[in-house]
Amino acid sequence: MNDEIIRLSGMCAGYEGRTVLNEINLVIRPGEFVGIVGPSGSGKTTLMKVILGAVPVSRGEALVEGTSVSARRRPSVGYVPQLETIDWNFPVTVEEVVLMGRAMHSGPWPWPRRRDREEMGELLARLGLTAYRHQHIRNLSGGQQQRVFLARALIRNPRLLILDEPTSGVDMKTRDDILHLLIELNRTGVTVLISTHELNALAAHLPRVVCINGGIVADGPPSKVFTTEALRRTYGGEMVVVHQDGMVLVADSPHLFDELHHPPETAARAEAERETVAV
Repeated sequence: MNDEIIRLSGMCAGYEGRTVLNEINLVIRPGEFVGIVGPSGSGKTTLMKVILGAVPVSRGEALVEGTSVSARRRPSVGYVPQLETIDWNFPVTVEEVVLMGRAMHSGPWPWPRRRDREEMGELLARLGLTAYRHQHIRNLSGGQQQRVFLARALIRNPRLLILDEPTSGVDMKTRDDILHLLIELNRTGVTVLISTHELNALAAHLPRVVCINGGIVADGPPSKVFTTEALRRTYGGEMVVVHQDGMVLVADSPHLFDELHHPPETAARAEAERETVAV
């Protein structure tokens, strides 16, 4: 088991008797960078919460570094939640958010140790947040907020980092900055697992993608996983996949727009008129 950081075997999980994930078999090895994709409601967040021990397994097995996720003593895992789930009215500063990541490891006293503050300062500097350390978290931009919660996860020195929609609601440059930062962390040996709707960003940056929709639809490198058939089974609709110069690009099928603005009978009539004019 030493060469596996996550193992899900026949795992089923859900809420209030409703199964969201069914028969999940997934192995992630130390040092991997894996993206989880699927439509809303497909089970991406549930999968992550199972690994975190926040959602119980109804059947099968879920292990992190060989330890059941239901065990009291869990391996070192850092978690960055969706920004949409944060209560921005809570009066807390940037440095207070980051130090929350050490709350369970600060010893018998309720205040942070000198070492905790030193490591926090190093993380804030590394993530370009030093100037904001005393600001209220709600006053920051989306990208800055995302980096603050990343710092909170990293101050735990995790071997596994889990991020739920880390690029949601940010601009393209911020998205790429976040992904490149995660790549740098991954190169230091941290295993990274992220969920996202950004298919093209994953195709450009990640070596492995898992498509899920209640179960695992496809698993492998983007060049193999992002196919018209696999994406149809994942999202339930047609998507266009283009392979160009070693890149994979995914786009919605244009026929939905064409049908909406040019119904079949209208298109056929226009085509007949063009042929008549040509004659």
